[in-house]
Amino acid sequence: MRYFVTGEQYRKSLLNMLVLMFLGYIALLWLSNGLMYFHHMDLSAKSVTDYYLGSEQQFTQPRSYQGMLEVSHFHLFAMGMLVLTLTHLMLMTEFSVRLKIWLSYATYFSALADEAGGWLVRFVHPWFAYFKIASFLLLEFSLAALVVVVSLALLKARKHINLTPRAPML
Repeated sequence: MRYFVTGEQYRKSLLNMLVLMFLGYIALLWLSNGLMYFHHMDLSAKSVTDYYLGSEQQFTQPRSYQGMLEVSHFHLFAMGMLVLTLTHLMLMTEFSVRLKIWLSYATYFSALADEAGGWLVRFVHPWFAYFKIASFLLLEFSLAALVVVVSLALLKARKHINLTPRAPML
């Protein structure tokens, strides 16, 4: 994104608008991710273990290896692309390097941990339900923080665009 590096974000209001619309789309993805999680589970270890290991009370079966593999196959690619895109956009902002490093690590770790959490609950030990819950919360927090950080940088650039005098159009 040489666009950020060269300062073009201060001159390219259409591109800024497109990136902001992308971030709005990601905000909806973030919301639906939370809704899907809470449709199946809540923040209790019992609900997580019931979801992955099955529940006699709810007449549900354990998650199958094949079903989990199919979900992981898609999630690993899609989350990788999402995290790469968002962290790349964030790297080009004027926020501190410390924030950029911390947020990048938190996002990559939580995305992988969230995916691994279900596998660990299902095939290693039910106590990993706490890990699954924590990684889900960290993922949601870090994705929201990335959207906010990049949005703030672009909104600041838009404000700068509006304050900068423009040459008359011919």
